[in-house]
Amino acid sequence: MEIDPGLFQENERTAPSADNRRYAQIGPLDCEAGGRLEEVTIAYETWGKLNAARDNAIVVCHALTGDSHAIGWWSNLIGPGKAIDTDRYFVIGTNSLGGCQGTTGPASPHPDDGRPYASRFPIITLRDMIEVQIRLIDTLGIDCLRAVAGGSMGGMQALQWTVQAPGRVRKAFVTASCAAHSAMQIGFNEAARQAIIRDPKWRGGDYPPDDGPDAGLSVSRMIGHLSFLSEQAFAAKFGRRLQGKDRPDYRLGVEFEVESYLNYQGDKFTRRFDANSFLILTRAIDYLELTSLSASESEYLFVSFSTDWLYPSHQSRHLLQMARDAGCPARHVEIDLPYGHDAFLLDGVQQGAHLNDFLSN
Repeated sequence: MEIDPGLFQENERTAPSADNRRYAQIGPLDCEAGGRLEEVTIAYETWGKLNAARDNAIVVCHALTGDSHAIGWWSNLIGPGKAIDTDRYFVIGTNSLGGCQGTTGPASPHPDDGRPYASRFPIITLRDMIEVQIRLIDTLGIDCLRAVAGGSMGGMQALQWTVQAPGRVRKAFVTASCAAHSAMQIGFNEAARQAIIRDPKWRGGDYPPDDGPDAGLSVSRMIGHLSFLSEQAFAAKFGRRLQGKDRPDYRLGVEFEVESYLNYQGDKFTRRFDANSFLILTRAIDYLELTSLSASESEYLFVSFSTDWLYPSHQSRHLLQMARDAGCPARHVEIDLPYGHDAFLLDGVQQGAHLNDFLSN
């Protein structure tokens, strides 16, 4: 299949939040791993209108480095007339606990002294993330959600919703995700974490906001980008083309287009994301290990992509079997696209059609 390199544009990893971001104070949180946050703020955005029955709400959970502006980073699926139709549904995007886009995280001021939590921020889990989201939904006066949707880390959150709040989620759309990370997936995250931790400017997590471990965080992002695309996508986008020249200079430094791309993406990432948030969030998703969906009362749509080697299709097939073992209605669709893991962000046509049918039925 021919790949259009132009598809690889700005997505959830770079989309800025809109001006309609709001904040909810949801009180203290005793974390599953034993820490405590005395004050928790959650950032969120909404689109569409809540109907009179208050049963048309959809929560959209973001991937690792996303934010509450779901209509921006998932514009292929969310909006008027799209699969998650903002003319029909009340769509809620949140920023995850531990993030750095408005919700309480390591860069947030500690209530005791106003300085960033930094190394004082506790280890969190997916259960903690969903507890915060549940409290937000409570404050909005919503008892039951039409659906929870998400890809990658967002899909893991959607799964956690269904077992943590059984009876409150009618449907769950889980794309390019899994029930538990494999050793390889944990290994990718650990290599990215070590790039930060071994940067002398990390300082054990207590770095100044204007002098953080940017070099390590940049390398972490490069590692991520290597796993987001397929081999076909890299070949189509870059091949072996040199960067701005006809012959190599035979030196260290940027020679190839792909090297320039990775350096650019890594450096840009440091201007919008907090290194400690990256550590906290990757650790949280590594800890998730769902072995059963028996507590769930939801219906599931699982989507995977043929060239996604970061979250391969066999993990979605395993989720399908877990749902069936639990007696939950479920189906799995594998979509043949050459874009790798990024396909869950790029594809609005094929997964959009399946999602539209799933939500409408």
